Amino acid sequence: MTFLIVNGLSSKYASSNGPVYAVDDVDFELDAGKSIGIAGESACGKSTLGLSLIRMLSGGKTTGEILFDGQSLLELDESTFNEKYRWKKISMVFQGAMNSLDPVFTIKEQFIEILKQHSSDSDSNKIISDAIHSVSLDESVLKKYPHELSGGMKQRVVIAMALLLKPKFVIADEPTTALDVLIQAQIVTLLKNLKKDGMSFMLITHDLAVLSEIADSIGIMYGGQMVEFGSSEEIYKNPKHPYTQGLLESIPTLKGNTPKYIKGIPPSLLDAPTECRFIERCPQAIEKCKQLPPKFKTKTGYVRCWLYEDEK
Repeated sequence: MTFLIVNGLSSKYASSNGPVYAVDDVDFELDAGKSIGIAGESACGKSTLGLSLIRMLSGGKTTGEILFDGQSLLELDESTFNEKYRWKKISMVFQGAMNSLDPVFTIKEQFIEILKQHSSDSDSNKIISDAIHSVSLDESVLKKYPHELSGGMKQRVVIAMALLLKPKFVIADEPTTALDVLIQAQIVTLLKNLKKDGMSFMLITHDLAVLSEIADSIGIMYGGQMVEFGSSEEIYKNPKHPYTQGLLESIPTLKGNTPKYIKGIPPSLLDAPTECRFIERCPQAIEKCKQLPPKFKTKTGYVRCWLYEDEK
């Protein structure tokens, strides 16, 4: 059953040089118990998309539609959203666990602060204990300060904080970044177990290998837009957008192929281009690419590329 529908979602930041269009006209749907992966280069809008969904976009403005269990989240006032949705139904694992934890408070004090902020009347000790155990940590970490924990333990603590009130949907922004491969594997296993327990989540990452293990569907972002969206199988086996193809060709394989790179740099989001945003870097560009492409349907999603106009 589809419980999250995003239509025409756009977010922009105000700056001294004008508005920055960080997310532009993004659409996708997510079923209960499923996961979506968001991939793309740095500054393509991945984190802004996550922050827009949980309405924590500092200095920005979000428009469009976010339907969560039939409720339009952008129509709710801040007090209602904070009381009924934020952390109770939608939570987020913020990028950079070391920056997410306050160094002058113990882990338990930071858990309690979250419960206070979101008006939890239940037994706080049990809630915290359940959250810590859900990420395979011992309760002894609750008495420690962040600097006393390893990078992997900090990341688990941040994930436990996101799970504190048992939300239906968790947004995980780069949860495996800056961790060694063994700890990354543990975090991936943890996410798989959460998925088995019926939790839905969005995984934002640069690591396409991680997404191949976890995500049911994948959205590829470029220049603030979701240029391709579809099932994981379709994205990996039959990528359509030239940018998606370039990303996958940049990954080394066991066959020993030489990874390729995408020449050029992404467009500035200060002034959103009126043409295809990948045109300057695209090896398959045609004359019609001087116009911004609409979304053309694919087998399991859509692609923003004029090469597929005849397949609509």
